[in-house]
Amino acid sequence: MSSIESLVKNYALELGFDLAGITSAQEFDRDGAVALERIRDGRMSGLPWYTEARVQRGMRPQELLPGARSIICLGLNYYPPDNLEESPQELTGRVARYARGRDYHALMKRRMRAYVTGLAQRLGMAVAARWYVDDGPMLDRAAAARAGLGWFGKNTNILTSSHGSWVLLGQVVADLELTPDAASRKSCGACTRCIPACPTGAIVAPYVVDNTRCISYLTIESRGPIPRELRPLMQDWVFGCDLCQEVCPVNRKAQPTGEPAFGRKDLALLDLINLLALTEEEFRQRFQGTPIMRAKRVGMQRNACVALGNSRSTDAVPVLSCALDSAEPLVRGHAAWALGRIGGTAAQAALEQALGQEQDAWVLEEIELALEERGTGAKSPQFPIAKGGQEEFLRAATSQVVFHTPGEG
Repeated sequence: MSSIESLVKNYALELGFDLAGITSAQEFDRDGAVALERIRDGRMSGLPWYTEARVQRGMRPQELLPGARSIICLGLNYYPPDNLEESPQELTGRVARYARGRDYHALMKRRMRAYVTGLAQRLGMAVAARWYVDDGPMLDRAAAARAGLGWFGKNTNILTSSHGSWVLLGQVVADLELTPDAASRKSCGACTRCIPACPTGAIVAPYVVDNTRCISYLTIESRGPIPRELRPLMQDWVFGCDLCQEVCPVNRKAQPTGEPAFGRKDLALLDLINLLALTEEEFRQRFQGTPIMRAKRVGMQRNACVALGNSRSTDAVPVLSCALDSAEPLVRGHAAWALGRIGGTAAQAALEQALGQEQDAWVLEEIELALEERGTGAKSPQFPIAKGGQEEFLRAATSQVVFHTPGEG
């Protein structure tokens, strides 16, 4: 590695990134083909911004930056310190680890902007560059894999030797002529622990995620009703999900992040009753500047209803009964489902009262179904898991596991 590549990487580490690698600005032909296949197969349904045009643009770095020669791939560890890890408690909802702090998009983009400016100064030359996090068109995981940061896990996350999958990815597309790093030769081998760990069966085959079943999609990106058959499988997750990462053997030795922006203990577990009662102003005061804002108050209250229903706790009946009077049909309908799942005389009385005054057709249907099914204790449906491997290059599948606002850096 020459002095310029050393400078490029070491300066990234100096600014607080945990990983840095270099790849060429050649097109991502195989990865782009896989991403387009996922869209055409309906695996990305529900993400209107994840289009074929977006993928085609992202697979061609020259379209992102005319004259691009290299891509500097960066990684930022977000694994919480041990003292921020908490065991789930009754009537609390879990939040994915990446969301337990400031929204990393703004944090990383500011840091990458400073990185490009400082890099030009250190090199003593102008540097043309564009930078992206996972809300831009870049095929971020494909770039990271080609730059040697890690390899594709069967849950479609990038796995790194040093930080497991608990890394946030960024890319700087630049006109610098740099020697590329070699791609990692590591793989998951025969391990498939992440596949059965997904309660909704979203990992339909190795390296293939159906986002319409993914708890991250359901709790963050989805703006409508959560499918009834999936609700019992979502457990107590209210924003994102870490289950496929928690079982990954590569993550056993993950080191906590030193980034203070990811250190909010109050975001690990959310009080579901409090969450369901928040006003819009209170919601903004509590979560402003965090990824949780992406789901919006109505979405988080919908998710809280599902988690409360899955708790089967009668302590949740009063707040769910109040939620039947919410101004939002999405909240009323899921509150009805939760009351039906909990059952009991108080839940039944609340549902019957709501039945006589509800005007929304979908909410009425939810109330009627809840009254029919209340307290049945029916077993949660299970989705079959597709079997069989993929060709080696399908490791570059770009199906999303964590979803964020579309845009560019």
